[in-house]
Amino acid sequence: MGSIPDCVLRWSGQRMPVVGFGTASEIVEGSDFFTVTKQAVLQAIKLGYRHFDTASLYGSEQPLGEAIVEALSLGLIKSRNELFITSKLWCTQAYGDLVLPALKTSLQNLKLDYLDLYLIHWPICLKQRKEGFRAAMEDCQRLGLIKSIGLSNFACKKVADILSIVKIPPVVNQVELNPLWQQKKLKDFCHVNGILLQAYSPLGAVGTKWGSNRVMECEVLKEIAKVKGKTVAQVCLRWAYEEGVIVIVKSFNAERMKQNLEIMDWSLSEDELKMIQHIPQSRGVQAEAFVSENGPFKTLEELWDGEI
Repeated sequence: MGSIPDCVLRWSGQRMPVVGFGTASEIVEGSDFFTVTKQAVLQAIKLGYRHFDTASLYGSEQPLGEAIVEALSLGLIKSRNELFITSKLWCTQAYGDLVLPALKTSLQNLKLDYLDLYLIHWPICLKQRKEGFRAAMEDCQRLGLIKSIGLSNFACKKVADILSIVKIPPVVNQVELNPLWQQKKLKDFCHVNGILLQAYSPLGAVGTKWGSNRVMECEVLKEIAKVKGKTVAQVCLRWAYEEGVIVIVKSFNAERMKQNLEIMDWSLSEDELKMIQHIPQSRGVQAEAFVSENGPFKTLEELWDGEI
C-alpha cells in the first residue's frame, strides 16, 4: 500500500499528509459512538493514516484523543509528532474572548499540547459580537498552541475578505469538493494566494444528513472505475489527488479504510480526466440553516458568494 505522501503548507512550512481521516459521523442509534470512533482511529493508525480531522461540533475530539494515547502506549506510533491533527472553531466561539478558551477545551479533549491546524469552521458568527476573533486565532498561533490557521466553507469573496485583514494568512480552506462539485474557481483563487484546498465529502457523504449517493452513483465515474478495475471511491480520491487537493475520507469500515489509501500507484488518463471535467456541476451542501432574514446571509447566494 505504501506510505501517504505529504505536502508543504506555504505559510507555515509544515508538512501535511495528503489523505486525512475524518471523524464527523452520524451517531447510530444504539451504538457506542465513543468506542466506535476510538477503535476506528486505532485501525486507521494501524493502516497508515497519520492525518486526523475533528471539530468541537463533531463530539469526536475525546475519542480521537484517547485513541492517540492508546496508539502511543501500544507502540503504533513513537510520538505525537508523527500525527497531523486538525480541529475547528465553531460559530458560537468565533469571538475574540472565546477563541482561546475554545481552543483549550479542544486541546484538553484531545489530550494534546498543540494542534497542527485550527480551522474557522464557517464564515459565520452566531452571536452579536464579531470583533477580534481573527486576531485571537493569530495569538493562539504565537502562543504555540496551533501550528497553522485555516478556513472552512469560505467562498472566494470571503477568503479575499480574510486575506485583507489578517497578519498570518490561512494555509488551508476545507470545503465540499468532489467530481460533481469541483470548485475550479475557488481552487484557482486559493492557489494564487498560497492556500491549499482540502476536500470534505469527497465521495458525497453517503449516509449522512448533509450528503447523498449522487457521487457514488455517477455513471461517468462508474464507467471509469470499471475500466480501471477500481472502486468509484478510489477514482474520486485519485482525481482529487491529481488536482492537488487534500482529501478527508471518512469510513469506519476496515476494508474501505484500506481501499481509500490505495490510490497512489496508478493514475487517470487524460481522456478520463476530461470525462470527469465535463460532469455537470452542482453544490451538494447548501447549508440552508445559516440563511435567515434576520441573519448576516439572507440567501444562499450571499452565503456562497454566488458560487452555487
